[in-house]
Amino acid sequence: GSPYQPAIEALGNYPQKKFYNVSKLGGAKYDTLPYSIRVLFESSIRNCDGFLVKETDAMNILDWKRNQNNVEVPFCPARVVLQDFTGIPAMVDFAAMREAVRNAGGDPMKVNPACPTGLTVDHSLQIDFSKCAIQNAPNPGGGDSQKPMAKLSPLKAQPRKLPCRSQTGCKGPCSAADSSSNSGQFSAQIENTPILCPFHLQPVPEPETVLKNQEMEFGRNRERLQFFKWSSKVFKNISIIPPETGMAHQVNLEYLSRVVFEVKDFLYPDSVVGTDSHTTMVNGLGILGWGVGGIETEAVMLGMPVTLTLPEVVGCELTGVASPLATSIDIVLSITKHLRQADVAGKFVEFFGSGVSQLSVADRTTIANMCPEYGAFLSFFPVDNVTLKHLKHTGFDKAKLEVMEAYLKAVKLFRNYESSSREPEYSQVVRINLSSIIPYVSGPKRSQDRVAVNNMKSDFQACLNEKSGVKGFQIAVEKQNDIVPVQYEGNEYKLSHGCIVIAAVISCTNNCNPSVMLAAGLLAKKAVEAGLVVKPYIRTSLSPGSGMVTHYLSSSGVLPYLSKLGFEVVGYGCSTCVGNTAPLPEAIRNAIKQGDLVACGVLSGTKNFEGRLCDCVRANYLASPPLVVAYAIAGTVRIDFETEPLGTGFNGKNIYLRDIWPTRNELHTVEEECVISSMFKELKEKMEKGNKRWNLLEAPESTLFPWDLKSTYIRCPSFFDKLAKEPVSPQPIENAHVLLYLGDSVTTDHISPAGSIARSSAAAKYLTSKGLTPREFNSYGARRGNDAVMTRGTFANIKLLNKFIGKPAPKTIHFPSGQTLDVFEAAELYQKEGIPVIILAGKKYGLGSSRDWAAKGPFLLGVKAVLAESYEKVHKSQLIGIGIAPLQFLPGENPSTLGLTGREQFSIFFPPELSPRMTLDIKTSTGKVFSVIALFENDMEITLYKCGGSLNFVARRFL
Repeated sequence: GSPYQPAIEALGNYPQKKFYNVSKLGGAKYDTLPYSIRVLFESSIRNCDGFLVKETDAMNILDWKRNQNNVEVPFCPARVVLQDFTGIPAMVDFAAMREAVRNAGGDPMKVNPACPTGLTVDHSLQIDFSKCAIQNAPNPGGGDSQKPMAKLSPLKAQPRKLPCRSQTGCKGPCSAADSSSNSGQFSAQIENTPILCPFHLQPVPEPETVLKNQEMEFGRNRERLQFFKWSSKVFKNISIIPPETGMAHQVNLEYLSRVVFEVKDFLYPDSVVGTDSHTTMVNGLGILGWGVGGIETEAVMLGMPVTLTLPEVVGCELTGVASPLATSIDIVLSITKHLRQADVAGKFVEFFGSGVSQLSVADRTTIANMCPEYGAFLSFFPVDNVTLKHLKHTGFDKAKLEVMEAYLKAVKLFRNYESSSREPEYSQVVRINLSSIIPYVSGPKRSQDRVAVNNMKSDFQACLNEKSGVKGFQIAVEKQNDIVPVQYEGNEYKLSHGCIVIAAVISCTNNCNPSVMLAAGLLAKKAVEAGLVVKPYIRTSLSPGSGMVTHYLSSSGVLPYLSKLGFEVVGYGCSTCVGNTAPLPEAIRNAIKQGDLVACGVLSGTKNFEGRLCDCVRANYLASPPLVVAYAIAGTVRIDFETEPLGTGFNGKNIYLRDIWPTRNELHTVEEECVISSMFKELKEKMEKGNKRWNLLEAPESTLFPWDLKSTYIRCPSFFDKLAKEPVSPQPIENAHVLLYLGDSVTTDHISPAGSIARSSAAAKYLTSKGLTPREFNSYGARRGNDAVMTRGTFANIKLLNKFIGKPAPKTIHFPSGQTLDVFEAAELYQKEGIPVIILAGKKYGLGSSRDWAAKGPFLLGVKAVLAESYEKVHKSQLIGIGIAPLQFLPGENPSTLGLTGREQFSIFFPPELSPRMTLDIKTSTGKVFSVIALFENDMEITLYKCGGSLNFVARRFL
């Protein structure tokens, strides 16, 4: 138990609820800590056991001001989130551990994840496309516009015409992967995600992305889904969001969130790590969390902490009041742009100041989700009244919220912007004045040319004057006020320069924050109620883009008003973006040509090239959805919204934009009360009912998983073969051969299997022997639950440069026979002969992002030790975590200075008692002896190594 138990108290009016009073324990120092660091401190106090988390760790966190950037601390998150199939290896290991514990005479029922684990297995492609959206938004926070994300390419492998799923009677097929429009249009058609969705980690071009429908998807993944279903039945602490709940990603993540945990009347803050790169989104709800690799999440599920260097915390102070015309997107992009310029790379960002209360929870989670855009580790918004109000709508009951508020106030984790309590002492402060955020439109020819809305009239005038070019239309002065009368549907209209003939509200860019689409809807409602209309010759259209946006528009009741103004839903494809609007009426086209008019299109989607929408529309502007509706009503871009009315309403009254523009408050109220509450209600019902296919899916209910020996997806790995009650003293590594002799900067991509399975590879031979054709191989990512495939894919990268071979190839020499073989085949021969193997490497071994098989693969190949000049820290601890010894040459030494060829045999002896960073001697078969450092940093790492890695260390607790 924690040495800090005396700090446990009862909570004010709720005497039965208990908590660690960290605020009292930390005293004055605690009050100066950033809120995010307070969460780390509470976790270290609660989890202090003197072994994984020591008292010195807790005190180091309290001394954050002095220790930032210098000290490593352990952190035990309250829960874990696994996304899709990244959850497979961890669950397979738990299933294997149950088996091993039973075989060693323990109780397999005791083997469960140590903390609550949420698993989202939703295969609809309603991933929020926020990354792509930001890249292409009409106003990417100012500055030069960004290039569209190249990352989307995997989704465009084969354009398919798929029937449109729109409920609104769109007849034609939509092109699901239209090359010219990388936007949220995939959501409706392709109903399943690649193994890593394009916005998670790296996109792996999976054949899975273009599967037509979920039937096929379900069939192909049946085995893995059955395994998940078994897991959810037999393990405690696992909750699964099954496939086809059809909710956007953010909603799933939020559904799993607790904000404050209450376990047997004990309270503590929610916190999370997950394999899902959107995990940082939850910081917008006041939950500390970030994305990690599969191996770290598995460690947390095993009850081990993650380590992090105490970060710098940048305070971001928001002040002022945003202009009423500035939408959520304007504000979010502006804040992220400021942060990008402020150099917050690798740091925590924490928001404070009077302006924060103007941001809805959706705005906050969007800013938090965009961390990668500006390089911050996470962006934390402490819980405040806005958060509590939001939680009421997502289904937290009143009593729970009252306890939550009382607890957060007791440990000083609740932000009250009115009170004059001292702000924490941040590493640095970035100040953003919201009133400096001006709404812009982009155009008339290039999206990087931005025009402030209040300058629009004069800017358009300037474009008419300027000579033909990137902005100019070169219209003679005497022709600039020409008017061309036109007959349309029995009425006469007057067209002039700047008249609007196309207005399209498209959400493909704005999925990251559906509230701007809602703003367009509320504006339409107020316009209709005031008696405003849109001229009938204007081609108006509405394309919602994603299920989430449709939900926003239908549950708030604004769709009828939009359609009253002519904005009817067109199919889910990105129709106007691609330039296939219905042609303009003949009469209008003739009038434009006859008067040589500069007619305009206004749209809220991404692409606007001259003449792209229709050859007779020469000016195109990108604007936010509500502004598109406003300009459509005005009928021209030559208007100053401040001083000129949009039109006349009932009784001939002049109506100005300010009369019908929805305030941020109105918007947030509708968003919270209609949309969010209906969305969470729907998800709850779906979670309780499940869906037909998931409910009918048969899964075993036995305590141990009945492994199917024929399976090529799920197999029991051999990590626990040597599980014994007592840890043995480390065994010597005798007469080991070198499996690979590598140079500097070998990355986890060289080591770990990734991508498609090459036909000539060892994994391909194995799958062929199981009767599969190359078309059925799938990818390493999809088969990460099968250690036989993953082991064969380890060091199978064609770019691997092994010094024994002399050119890049996934090959090595098996010295006893002298043959050149696949790395796996050589390792298999050595294992049959009972010869241990080691790896020789240069500097920075194991660079790159964390991959769950980068340590497991070498372990299963029989690698007992790696001998390198230096290591990437994360990879080094993963080697220890699996039971491989990381050894380092003495400074200035390496294989060539020591005269090693790598063809020798090496013997390494460990003393019975290991100590951190101790020196060991290595003898070679040529009689050489040299010293190396064993890179165990602390007692915990030594214990893990002695037990044969963390999996065995944890399994031993159940014996």
